[in-house]
Amino acid sequence: MNSEKFISKSPEETKAFGIHLAKCLKGGDIICLFGDLGSGKTTLIKGIAAGLNINPTNVNSPTFVLMNIYEGLPPLYHFDLYRLEDLHGISSIGYEEFLYGQGVSVIEWADRLGKYLPEQYLKIELKHKKLNERAIRLSAKNRNFNYESFMY
Repeated sequence: MNSEKFISKSPEETKAFGIHLAKCLKGGDIICLFGDLGSGKTTLIKGIAAGLNINPTNVNSPTFVLMNIYEGLPPLYHFDLYRLEDLHGISSIGYEEFLYGQGVSVIEWADRLGKYLPEQYLKIELKHKKLNERAIRLSAKNRNFNYESFMY
């Protein structure tokens, strides 16, 4: 599995990374985010939203509802599984209709999906380096992603 690593030195750079990434996305794409609390997952999603022409100030972590939908072309389905206690919670909202629908799906705390983790997705790992610095690693699981055209 090929991967590409970037260093973000600020929340603004993480957001810019998301804006740039969004230009490579299309409806039906799934992005699974992995990282500790405060690693920049929601900040990255704000950038993705901006890159999809969705107002990033509307983006917040849907911690108590599992998912927010942001209208755009394509729509953005923002899952936050931090408080997911069991897999029944995710299956009860019909998550597959969204994951395999017309929008771009971004899943925070994707490791909590367990057996429901999709077969194809863009994996993004965010790790703390310094106070505002994050390491961001992209890798594609069972799908093609042209890292050369991404060239962030």
